[in-house]
Amino acid sequence: MSILLENITKSYGSQKALNVISLEIKRGQITGLLGPNGAGKSTLMKIITGSVIPDEGTVTVDGVNVVDEPLKVQRTLGYLPEHNPQYLELYVKEYLTYVSSVYKVPNSRVNEVITQTILGREQHKKIGALSKGYRQRVGLAAALIPDPAVLILDEPTTGLDPAQLVEIRALLKEIAADKTVLFSTHIMQEVVELCSSCIFLEGGELKQLLTETEIQKGPKYLEEIFGKQNSPGIIKSLG
Repeated sequence: MSILLENITKSYGSQKALNVISLEIKRGQITGLLGPNGAGKSTLMKIITGSVIPDEGTVTVDGVNVVDEPLKVQRTLGYLPEHNPQYLELYVKEYLTYVSSVYKVPNSRVNEVITQTILGREQHKKIGALSKGYRQRVGLAAALIPDPAVLILDEPTTGLDPAQLVEIRALLKEIAADKTVLFSTHIMQEVVELCSSCIFLEGGELKQLLTETEIQKGPKYLEEIFGKQNSPGIIKSLG
């Protein structure tokens, strides 16, 4: 299930958050989304999920227009936003059971994602009592509840300690085999460890698209690219 963005433009007042962004993200790979604060990463993700409407351009997920049929697209999506909203007074399993009821999936799915995200020991704790890293895991678990074909993750590894990072990286690699995964990060090593393609945004513009071969040149290479001012984006298939 691929994601296709064509000429996406979005402004907030006088500030242009995205400026004529066109690209294709293919199934079965993890695509990294890099850029400084204010580059437009979160806006791009929100547009793909249908929670923000672009001023111009079209977004399709597996050929379905996000603006025309948002609910159809959202049924195929799992989304972890940057500011992970949760009911802090609920217990972990209680919250995930609620999410499963919203998606109308069997309760057995709750136990599956608790195992996947290694939340077994935390499932009977209140979300408000968890560390930031474990709250991120709960958010990831919630995004996985509907077994989505497309997974949109806005800085999913924020707050994770080194051991948790290893576990979540392994999980993302496992689930990416049959899903389209897009995740944003500020950590170059994350991209090297996980991604087969990478998008650089800066100032709302597409600055660079990198293949897996380029990514494997390492974090220092990515940091050099990150600092360059490249030509405006054009449609290019990632994969």
